[in-house]
Amino acid sequence: MGITAAYMVPHPPLIVPEVGRGEEKKIQSTIDAYQHVAERIGELKPETILLISPHQTMYADYFHISPGKGAAGDFGQFRAAHVRMDVSYDVSYVEELCKRAGALGLPAGTAGERAKQLDHGTMVPLYFINQYWKEYQLVRIGLSGLSFSRHYVLGRCLKETAEALGRRAVLVASGDLSHRLKADGPYGYQKEGPEYDERIMDVMGRADFKELLRFPESFCEKAGECGHRSFTILAGALDGTAGTARRLSYEGPFGVGYGICAYENL
Repeated sequence: MGITAAYMVPHPPLIVPEVGRGEEKKIQSTIDAYQHVAERIGELKPETILLISPHQTMYADYFHISPGKGAAGDFGQFRAAHVRMDVSYDVSYVEELCKRAGALGLPAGTAGERAKQLDHGTMVPLYFINQYWKEYQLVRIGLSGLSFSRHYVLGRCLKETAEALGRRAVLVASGDLSHRLKADGPYGYQKEGPEYDERIMDVMGRADFKELLRFPESFCEKAGECGHRSFTILAGALDGTAGTARRLSYEGPFGVGYGICAYENL
């Protein structure tokens, strides 16, 4: 087996109805695309979900992979503490991934966990997925300050680990796009914001993954992007894999870009 599908998704907490309280209707296209992704994952019935989150523990020079047998979390910080979830981790996958990363000289492992509870970059995708499929184990992976190319290599490790263990896996790359699309957005407006979103949606919609490595880091910083490294890990995991790429939705009404793309028939 191996990675049978991969998805690029955003993680705005307000997309959860109990958090948005009506505001989520302003990004209905994103909700519809998310439901489609979750339903497809339910049809694929993965044994393991590989979930990459920018809001997981992050270090400048190290990829943190959540340790232990599982974790829990809720949306309490977004005034919806009653919306909670528990996950079980795929311990043997994590062990094999750490070994393979070490053999490549890639700094990745389970040391240095700062917070055990699930972050919203993890919980928002799972909120939708859990409506259609719960019989999975999770591998929760953080980003680092290392180069885009090192994130790409980590993605290849994810693919090779799934194949070596015979796992039927799905990869979910959680990440918003620019946070600088509007003057009244969370970080104001920068011309690089909409430029980044247009470019990243074009690249991801065509699955031109090597192009992700050509984005200048200074440009990404000015754009205030959130998920570029998540998407680059996804790209590495699909390295050399033929499949169908589909752009499902893009919206940015709150000054933050939300994009969803699907990679299936791998």
